[in-house]
This record gives sequence, C-alpha cells and structure tokens, in this order.
Amino acid sequence: MENGSEVKEFILVGLTDVPEFQVPLFIIFTIIYLITFVGNLGIVALIFCDSRLHTPMYFFLSNLSLVDFSYSSAIAPKVMSGLLPGNKLISFNGCATQMFFFTGLATVENYLLATMAYDRHAAVCKPLHYTTLMTPSLCAFLAIGSYFCGFLSSSIHTGNTFSIHFCKSNVVHHFFCDIPPLMVLSCSDTAINEMIVFFVVGFNVFFALFIILISYLFIFIAILRMRSVEGRQKAFSTCASHLTAVSIFYGTVIFMYLQPSSSHSMDIDKIASVFYTMVIPMLNPLVYSLRNKEVKSAFKKIIVNSEITLSYISFIT
Repeated sequence: MENGSEVKEFILVGLTDVPEFQVPLFIIFTIIYLITFVGNLGIVALIFCDSRLHTPMYFFLSNLSLVDFSYSSAIAPKVMSGLLPGNKLISFNGCATQMFFFTGLATVENYLLATMAYDRHAAVCKPLHYTTLMTPSLCAFLAIGSYFCGFLSSSIHTGNTFSIHFCKSNVVHHFFCDIPPLMVLSCSDTAINEMIVFFVVGFNVFFALFIILISYLFIFIAILRMRSVEGRQKAFSTCASHLTAVSIFYGTVIFMYLQPSSSHSMDIDKIASVFYTMVIPMLNPLVYSLRNKEVKSAFKKIIVNSEITLSYISFIT
C-alpha cells in the first residue's frame, strides 16, 4: 500500500458526463436498487418466516439473496451519487474497501451457485438419501466455506491491486473501483499483477463451473432415465431457476475478467458491469420466485394472513 501513497483519492468518471442522461439514469438505478433491496431481503424474510422453506435448497437461496443485496449495496449508492453534480470523489481507502467487499461477495456468490448445483444433484439423483446427505452441519460447512473462499480471494485481489504504483492519473474511467480500470492507471509493469488476477479469478470461476457442470451432467443422465414425464418436468423445473442464474452470472464474469487488459474497452466494460453489479442482483429474486411454486405459495400465505390480521384489527376497532 506504501507504493500507492502518492494517490490520496480517486475520481470516478461514472457512467456518463451528459447532463441530460444523468437524472433519468439516477431514477432508473434508484428503482433497480429498490427492487433489489425489497426482492432479496423479502426472499430472506420469507424463508425465515415459513417453516416449510427450512430446507437446504432455501437455506442456500437465502444466503444467495443476502449476498446479492450486499454486493449491490457496495456499488449502487456510489453509482447513484456519482450521477449527481460534484460527487465523483472516492478516497484511496474507500476505493480499496469497495473493491474488497464487492470482489469478496461476488466470489461468495460464485461458490454458492456451485453449492446449490451440488444440492440439486443430491435432490434429483439421490432423493431417498437427500436428508442424510444434505445435513444441517454440511449445509453450514458449505456456506461458511463459500464465505471464507470469497473473502480470501478478495484479500488477494485488493492487496494485489493496491500494491501497484499509481502515477499516471487518479481518474478512474469507471463508475466504481474495479480491478481492470485501476490497473490501467499504473505506470509500472503490471504483467505479474494481471497474471495473479487471471489465475485467482480463473481458478474460482472454473472450479465452481466444473462442480456445476459435473452436477448437471449427472442430473441430466438421471432425468433421461426417468420413465415418468411428470417426474422429468418436476426435475427440470427444480433446476431451471438455478441454471438461469448460473448462465447470467458466469457469462458476464468471464467476459469481464478473463481477458487481457489490452482487450478491455472501458465503455463495453461499463455496460457489462452495470449488468452484473445491479441488474443480476435484481433479477435473481425474480427468477427464483416467479419459477418456484413453494416461494409463490409462501408469499400468498403471508398475504392471506396479513389480510386476515388487518380484517381482525379493523373489526376490533
């Protein structure tokens, strides 16, 4: 960190300098963040309140929703404030903190998606042994392991990025402190730093993807062996939401981080970054709730109970 001491603060260029776009974008991102806030914390509260959802699948889903809300919160408020006049500065330590939590939580999501794939494999391929395989202690171990790996990786990324010598400029051509736009500001050779990023991200992504692909290979083999059409449809519906989330998440992560810095276009990176920092955390609760009968049933139950309670209160008063 001593090498970067010349830079005391960074200027985040943001999404656009065009004044006509700033207010509409501020409104759009505020709406997206509110949906993310309500959707993800709503899923967590719903799973916590409904005993029927106290299963391994929903335990991991509640953790995924909490992580989505948290890593969106690490980015969204600064993005929205950056669309306001004269609010583009971020301190050196603030930039490092933002990177630490964002990369950590994004990596946690990476491993949670892999854990959920293993859970779906156990549910479809070994339904009779599911409860003995996915014990509460194993679920807790997998969740804690995901958080440990995530924040270990973020420590490596943050230390690796902020150990470089920033002397070209303190203007970050991005709307948050991400690794590629900060690497560009270095006047020293960042080849080793880029290799570390490539190796750590590559290991995290492809290790998790390997688990997901192997799990789904066995799931599809098990589905093809099913004679019942109804059984096949139920198995597919069980995995559909997770597959959708996996496709969206890994597509953008691979595009952003597993390419050399010379291939980065900052404008394209900004669009991809908006997608995985703000849009994906908003979409995940919608994907899981709209395609999940148990979640919809639990939500309807809460609505009905709320209506009964309100009717009772109005009757008393």
